[in-house]
Amino acid sequence: MTSTTEALDGSAAVDDAARSVTRPFYVYAVLANTLFQRGVFVLFLYQRGFSVGQVALLQTLLYLVSGVAELPTGVIADRIGRRASIVIGQVLIAGCLLGQAGFSNYWVFLALFIGQGVGMACVSGSDTALLYDLLVRRGATAGYVRIKSRFTMLGTVTSGVAIVLGGQLQQISWGVVYVGSAACLVLAVVVLMSRVPEIRGADAVDEQGGAEGHGDATAWRAMLRVATPALVTLVVVSGLMHATLTPYIIFTQKTLSDQGAGTALVSVVIAAGFFAGGLTPLLSDRADRRIGYRVIVPVSLLTLAVALGLSGLGLVWVTIAAFLVLVGIPEITAVLVDNVFNEAVPSRHRASLLSMIAFVESALIGTGYLVLGALMDGLGSSVGMATYAAVPLLACLLWLPVLFRGARVTTEIEKPADQKAS
Repeated sequence: MTSTTEALDGSAAVDDAARSVTRPFYVYAVLANTLFQRGVFVLFLYQRGFSVGQVALLQTLLYLVSGVAELPTGVIADRIGRRASIVIGQVLIAGCLLGQAGFSNYWVFLALFIGQGVGMACVSGSDTALLYDLLVRRGATAGYVRIKSRFTMLGTVTSGVAIVLGGQLQQISWGVVYVGSAACLVLAVVVLMSRVPEIRGADAVDEQGGAEGHGDATAWRAMLRVATPALVTLVVVSGLMHATLTPYIIFTQKTLSDQGAGTALVSVVIAAGFFAGGLTPLLSDRADRRIGYRVIVPVSLLTLAVALGLSGLGLVWVTIAAFLVLVGIPEITAVLVDNVFNEAVPSRHRASLLSMIAFVESALIGTGYLVLGALMDGLGSSVGMATYAAVPLLACLLWLPVLFRGARVTTEIEKPADQKAS
């Protein structure tokens, strides 16, 4: 009886510790994703007079710059602090959004998208590393999948609401849309600075067992220690999944417009897609326990292939139905894969290593934008979408050896104490 009571008290203490960490992160997730332009910015770029190819080039540049900047910004985040890196990134993104509202020259937009890509790199890897390490410090990483799914849900649902509002605010002016987004990013920074403590890589909170032997190791050596073939495959496959999902969501705006949907309907559909993508991650914890990421990965890839294929039929309501029904499933996979990556990398270099992984994903996403944009320019938006289904099918083939051989993705080198005990 006493041991049972102690176990319950310990569980309650862990839950309280987790809540103290996650509350400000949940507020941050809402503010950082109140981006009114997200669902209609492609239409904004078209109204600025840019072609599909020019828009694709902007998005490609955005993600390629973000990918290249991932490596130095990850190292900086481990050195100066993860919170500091996020603050720098969000302020830079806010400034670039204000610039996009004030200028219409394509060369200026190229510069602004470069700056925005650097800002994205500063945030990427740092936010997850900060959240995970704060949970490690409180001994609460066992609930990370559940916490990350809620974090993702809040961010994505907020994006959906913001997109709907963005479609309405656009009727006032594009300036209101972009200035409002920048203001919300600044508020997100205020929440971080006032409510979230700083953590640097030198804290090495989850390397108690192996910190002495590898305390001076570089991020590259740390990556070599944890880079099993299955983990490398997962990084590439995850990158291809994001290289399919992200351009698909963005260019669906153009596809729906070409198939006869008006701007108002496009904003509502994209917003509804964000709602679906925000709610489905709540199933991540259950999916992890009952199915596992090994099976969810190919299911998500096949889902994306089907969605792209149905979009190629040229029927606006089929495209809408496929988008709304299928777009949320890969979001479950993203949460589970994120947990695998965090378990696989040591705290001392967590931001750096996650940035290396994000570099691969960003490079593939940027290439995906360029390829899909070229396909839509050359074949038409519908047929171009259908042809792009080859990308998730390729990723699915790459994953099959890991699925059937049961190869280990993570190593046992450096896991938090609470995970070892469990």
